[in-house]
Amino acid sequence: MLSKRGTADLIFIAEIGINHNGDIDIALDLIKYAVACGCDIVKFQKRTPDVCVPEHQKPIMKYDTPWGDVTYLEYRYKVEFEKKEYDIIDKYCKELGVQWTASAWDVEAFNFLKQYDLKYHKIGSPMLTNLELLKSVALDNKHTFISTGMSTMKEIERAVNIFRDNSCLFELMHCVGCYPIQYEDANLKMIETLRKKFNCRVGYSGHEDGLQITFAAVALGASSVERHITLNRAMWGTDQAASVGKTGLQHLVRDCRIVKEALGNGIKKLLKCEEQKRKTLEVYYVN
Repeated sequence: MLSKRGTADLIFIAEIGINHNGDIDIALDLIKYAVACGCDIVKFQKRTPDVCVPEHQKPIMKYDTPWGDVTYLEYRYKVEFEKKEYDIIDKYCKELGVQWTASAWDVEAFNFLKQYDLKYHKIGSPMLTNLELLKSVALDNKHTFISTGMSTMKEIERAVNIFRDNSCLFELMHCVGCYPIQYEDANLKMIETLRKKFNCRVGYSGHEDGLQITFAAVALGASSVERHITLNRAMWGTDQAASVGKTGLQHLVRDCRIVKEALGNGIKKLLKCEEQKRKTLEVYYVN
């Protein structure tokens, strides 16, 4: 019988990201249903907007937002949680018995996250080339998931070397940095390519519509799965449309764990049910 979480060494990450739209109540609702669906980790994103938003983008206007017409920098602050909110998140996750983490987009944001006793860290695809951030995370020596979207093999190798040089446990995640991706662009065979190249665990971070590509990733041996989740795909926000709703998440987590369990270990042996069947068919077997 399948257990609720952690079955067959598959880690499931519910990426809340900024789908809370700056509302702590939405964030708590997302945590609650991620736990109910059997996810192992809920994940947010942490930025220092003044640091990580390029100067030329700060004054760009965003129109028809929930806060009216605002600049891009103002928008980034609107969806940014600070200590008050993360204290609530930390307490709530402990109450529900689930791990949480956040992908830091700059060193200052990562140092903020270090005040919490996080078991895992996450490097988002856009930060794979931020060497200062990679070194800071590796030095903290926590199990780190490293997404590889929008990157070259040389850049991935450089990141891997930083974590290995600092003896930090890591796990690569095959990822395509489009929202949503087209199925023909999923390139799931990269899971095996990364595993062979770097001799490490490799998961899958997906941004596709539907569930089938994620099932296929698990069938190809993904050690972890990350998908964006939402209360409603029609909600305002850049990531909502490429996210999974509650019913979809229930099916996704359940069926990914079934697929992972069904892979087995590749060692041929007679099962008890087969031995019993052989006895009923023994006339057909020749010793």
